[in-house]
Amino acid sequence: MAILNKFHFDLRPSDTVGEADYAETKRWLLGNGIAAQVMEILAIGTFMTAFALHLGASNAFIGLIAAVPSLASLGQLLGIVLVERIRNRRLICVVSGLVGRMALLGLPVAALIGDPVLSLPVLFIAICLRYGMGAIVGCSWNAWIRDLIDEKERGRLMGRRLMYMTAIGMVASIAASAFIDSWTGWSGLDIKYAYAAIFGIAMVAGFIGIYCMTRMSEPCMPADTGPLDLRHRLSEPFRDENFRKLMFFLAAWNFAANLAAPFFTVHMLTRLGLDLFPVTVLAMCSQIANIIVLRSFGRIADRMSNKAVLVVTAPLFIACTFAWIFTTATDVRWAVLAILASVHVLTGVATAGVSIATTNIAMKLAPRGNSTSYLATNSLVSSLSAGIAPVIGGLCADFFAHQKFSILFRWNTGDHDVTIETIRLEHWDFYFVMAALIGLYSLHRLAMVREEGEIDQRAVITEVFTDARRTIRNISSIAGLRVVAEFPFNLLLRTRKRKGGGNKEDDETAPP
Repeated sequence: MAILNKFHFDLRPSDTVGEADYAETKRWLLGNGIAAQVMEILAIGTFMTAFALHLGASNAFIGLIAAVPSLASLGQLLGIVLVERIRNRRLICVVSGLVGRMALLGLPVAALIGDPVLSLPVLFIAICLRYGMGAIVGCSWNAWIRDLIDEKERGRLMGRRLMYMTAIGMVASIAASAFIDSWTGWSGLDIKYAYAAIFGIAMVAGFIGIYCMTRMSEPCMPADTGPLDLRHRLSEPFRDENFRKLMFFLAAWNFAANLAAPFFTVHMLTRLGLDLFPVTVLAMCSQIANIIVLRSFGRIADRMSNKAVLVVTAPLFIACTFAWIFTTATDVRWAVLAILASVHVLTGVATAGVSIATTNIAMKLAPRGNSTSYLATNSLVSSLSAGIAPVIGGLCADFFAHQKFSILFRWNTGDHDVTIETIRLEHWDFYFVMAALIGLYSLHRLAMVREEGEIDQRAVITEVFTDARRTIRNISSIAGLRVVAEFPFNLLLRTRKRKGGGNKEDDETAPP
């Protein structure tokens, strides 16, 4: 605390947050999100997986590093204790965040070592430290933002923040992948130096994000009600029937999503033989689709309900996960890329709705003044489920690598025998199918959750198409491009209206 005060950072909570401070806080909240996104994009995900594969990491190791961010959430237990005793969430976020960002120094060090025997353990330790501290930050952050941002604009504001984060992350990922793929050609140096530079930039971005935190306001927490009973606090959300059902849904959902998702990159780099740049471009397609609909989902969540958004986007995400089995249905490269592009675009749309709705519904159902324990317990349950999934996937990867399952269509006319392989599953395909099935079960759990202001999902679909058309029109100033971009949305809207889902009001509110 003394070190922070030396740099004139006053991290004490305020009794009241004025309009001017609130407006400034929202700007720094946006800056924090952008910096954090750059850090995450460059330090974890595709680049971390590609670097680990470059070092010869096994499938089990890939699954393990994919699980660390989720399993490290156990650190939120310490976060709850710190929040309740120190009662200064911003201070906890800043100090824990600084330690976590310093741990990122291990990433460029691991890249410069270059020897898998040493680099992989250093890489693993750095990730564990970074996300262990990140769990404490997350616990404090969720409770801080829950009490800071007005519920009526939370969905819209966080949607805007996510949109900017996605856009900047997209640019950073494209630039970084092009840099890595071209590094050896123009520099003549080992590719490990390219990874070291990328990881170093990620660490700097992380420190910028922490500085943004210091500029945000924090309202005082409610008065201390007495000694902290951690067991009671953690069990309280389970005694709330509706919140318990929400946690069960999110646990099943996160297990399904993380059983297959960490291996998408491995599947494209190894099984499909793609370079890092096209893999990143495909991710960019997903992010562009995410940007187009993200703010729309934020507004819809505010006006309608988070559950309605989930009912629309969660099944789409499940369908996209299942569709990965068709990426090996042909050896024609352009056809494979077309399938991958379609899957990535639709996944981007689905992820936009799921990410903002799951965050907001947990904040909405958590009681004011006691949100820390509710949100932390929910995060613990979800994160443990999400962390176990890739570990199981990585450990079982070698087993499924030698398994094949086919469904054949056979037609015998006596003189001719025609056999067509309709479905073939092998290696990662088994994960895609299992993830889709578990995802369907999670939808059953979602149906049991009650949220105030629930609305029919058909209204959500209409809103998404209408807002998406408006966004595309604002992006493009070329009339021909507008027509091409709007065509799918116009077609889907007309189809829905023919089915009885539309009405005159839809036509009147749609943009010209």
